[in-house]
Amino acid sequence: MTAPSEAELIRAAGQILAACRDQSLKIVTAESCTGGMIATMLTEVPGSSDVFERGFVTYSNEAKEELIGVPVRLIEDFGAVSEEVARAMAVGALAASEAQLSVSVTGVAGPGGGSPEKPVGLVHLAAARGNKVLHERCEFGDPGRNEIRRLSVARGFVLLNSLL
Repeated sequence: MTAPSEAELIRAAGQILAACRDQSLKIVTAESCTGGMIATMLTEVPGSSDVFERGFVTYSNEAKEELIGVPVRLIEDFGAVSEEVARAMAVGALAASEAQLSVSVTGVAGPGGGSPEKPVGLVHLAAARGNKVLHERCEFGDPGRNEIRRLSVARGFVLLNSLL
């Protein structure tokens, strides 16, 4: 699986922003392993400020708890890289912002940090709009840190599109 180019990601971001604009929606991001790349791609599009509300880079467990209200119990029970935490990040980002649409990502981008249960390339994404929360588990393998991060951005955009 080859990650999309930066130009392709920016083009996809532009389409999401246009759809949000048409529906009068604002977007918030909550990112861990991508370190703000989803927000970066969205804000690479001129005029994005009328749609992109804010982004949270919640790299540490403490940031997930403090900034977007992820319950410590979820992190303790399931780990930061889990469906439960990805869903809580998406819902928490909505609650901590003025946005109506969110996307979250948490995973193991590598090159280290993986385990047999949660290998490098495992990424959980979620997107939320109102009471609807979508989740996707991705296993990208280990094509390299940047590839995993770009693939994660692309999948996050797919989830956002599913809610538009």
